[in-house]
Amino acid sequence: MSTATSQPLVFWKDLSPSPVPLEPATPFSPRVLIVGGGVIGLVTAWTLLDKGYHVTILAKEWASFGKEQRLTSQIAGALWEYPPAVCGQHTDAISLRHSRKWCMVSYHVWDAIAAKPDLAREAGVSVKPSDFFFPFPIDEDPSQLAKMDEIAASGVRGFRHSQSIVQERNVNPEYGAVDAYELLAPVIDTDRAMTWLMDLVQRKGAKLVTRTLRGDLLDQEQALRAEYAADVIVNATGIAGTELAGDPTCYPIRGGLLRVINDGSDFPVIDAALSISADVANEIVFLVPRNDKILIIGGITEPHEDDLDYTLDTPIIKRMRARCEAFLPQLKKARLDPDYPIAQGLRPFRKHNVRVERELRPVAGESIVKYSRIIHSYGHGGAGWSLAFGCAADLLALVEEALLDKAPTPMATEADQIRRHKEETDVRIMARL
Repeated sequence: MSTATSQPLVFWKDLSPSPVPLEPATPFSPRVLIVGGGVIGLVTAWTLLDKGYHVTILAKEWASFGKEQRLTSQIAGALWEYPPAVCGQHTDAISLRHSRKWCMVSYHVWDAIAAKPDLAREAGVSVKPSDFFFPFPIDEDPSQLAKMDEIAASGVRGFRHSQSIVQERNVNPEYGAVDAYELLAPVIDTDRAMTWLMDLVQRKGAKLVTRTLRGDLLDQEQALRAEYAADVIVNATGIAGTELAGDPTCYPIRGGLLRVINDGSDFPVIDAALSISADVANEIVFLVPRNDKILIIGGITEPHEDDLDYTLDTPIIKRMRARCEAFLPQLKKARLDPDYPIAQGLRPFRKHNVRVERELRPVAGESIVKYSRIIHSYGHGGAGWSLAFGCAADLLALVEEALLDKAPTPMATEADQIRRHKEETDVRIMARL
């Protein structure tokens, strides 16, 4: 088994689409139980399998493809974004610092998958222009200018800043967009990608178990580890973090999307993602060509709403469609997908945003302090597809740490880590005096 580090994952070097793990597990390899069958759980499983771990994934439900409610990972817009994303809810400084790193790891993995045509078709991954529009010159807004400069320097492909993008994309001049920038971004067909990921991890040796867990994982840790012969437990359950991680700061942000036919028969094919973010305007515009047939129209952010009861006649859905048609008038001719016209789900947020961290509480019921071997990866909100591989890279290091029963430490910024290192160095120096 390879030594886990927090170095970025590199496709073909650390991850392979082959059914054979890069480093096959042995009978003596550690065993990991992953709770959660969405994109975070599956990508984490893939990463661990290629590092030589045995993996079991436990989930209450899996990706489905009928007309009933689908998994949150399937509902997601799944346009790669640099944080904070279009829905604008990731604001915690520590989380943002980590997310900027995580998203670039994911960018390069998705981009590498998209570069192989056969693999891209199988996995449902493409790279398309992604345009962000503004009702003011970007140079006049320091925060937006800083973010744009970060993106330009991040390593994304195809970056350009030009007011001409507004005209090139046939945006309604009366809508008020006056400036824009563009980059090439991965777009994931979530239904196809979830099918591919589930098949891939099973071929690599993962066992999938359908089961619903209730209550705090910490209270069940020893029993679950014994039942599944697990050395480590990974919590990748999304919104269930409230219950399974004992985290009262978790909350849902309800969202809804319309799916329309984008095959050129009703309006010219839209082959670029077009967005106006929540931190730019009061309401979002979010248009994403999901695949060769479907265009996603969004978006909505309703914090602390958990009823999935949108219909085509719900006022906020009608307002969303009208807003997007005003932005791009050709959408007035759009036909809804007859098989699945409206998608809705609950983005799994938490107060302090994304958590990739070991369980900080000691094992329950122990007379002496014993460190938990639970590792959390949840709270990704609407950015799971953008952050998954970066989070999995950091989780590898935490698995290795947990196996050594080292004391867990909270998530920290680089400045915190530098300060802690200096403090430890000062202590050692003082001890020598």
